[in-house]
Amino acid sequence: MHNNFLINSESACFVSDETVIKTPNRTWEYRPTSGESGDRLDRNKIDADKIAKTQKLLDRAIAYAWHTVKSDRRPPKLTRTRWVWRLAGLYHLTHSTVPLMEEAAQRFSTAGRRRLAQWATQKAKEEAGHNQLALLDIQSMGYEAEGVVKALVPPVAKTLVEYFTQSVYSPDPISCVGYSYPIERLVIEIGEEYIQSIEALLPSSINATRCLRVHSLSGIDAKHVEETIELVAGLSPEERTRVVIACYETALLSFSPPKESYISDEKLQNILKPLEVR
Repeated sequence: MHNNFLINSESACFVSDETVIKTPNRTWEYRPTSGESGDRLDRNKIDADKIAKTQKLLDRAIAYAWHTVKSDRRPPKLTRTRWVWRLAGLYHLTHSTVPLMEEAAQRFSTAGRRRLAQWATQKAKEEAGHNQLALLDIQSMGYEAEGVVKALVPPVAKTLVEYFTQSVYSPDPISCVGYSYPIERLVIEIGEEYIQSIEALLPSSINATRCLRVHSLSGIDAKHVEETIELVAGLSPEERTRVVIACYETALLSFSPPKESYISDEKLQNILKPLEVR
């Protein structure tokens, strides 16, 4: 479901600058414009051209991550059982967002970084309750939802939550902005056709795509992406560099297949069987 994004981002260009951003697997040039002052920059002074260049910069970081992974491994075909597995992953990702963004907001506020604190506070408010949607979806599939999310912790979700947590609790939590962008940017590539393909796997009486719909093109993440781009466009050169690196690293974690083999449907069924609601 990321193909359209990757095609569109291939033409992205970097803003003219001279900073070289290095990661373990990639190096590319990025030169922030001189004279930028982060929180002191009025949002109204951020022109459309700068916002467009910032989006291209962030999207190009995601595309670099995709090409860095270059894995031939593909996840198993989606089944009804495997959808429960993915819902568990959605739960763990959404469950972490509110408390971690609240912590980030507090840290930004203490440091006097008002715009970043406002961004994180708003993010926490708008994401509230989304983990409950995932639980409702799992419950509608006929399982004890709390038991399922305790038993199933998909490796990618676990790794992403760990990265998010480390970003927030680092001396400077600015990397949480870079974490947030690729998560939401990739989510808005999920359209109605994909959602309907999942619903086609399920009996018509089951409503198990509530959480996905909120985190899709029809949800609020498109607005979140725009807001984050505007925020990043107004950051200082050093802050923006940190965000771009975190964007790349988060996308890398998202695209990388698990180190172990993908869990089989048979193993999933064995785990889920005792958790069926009778």
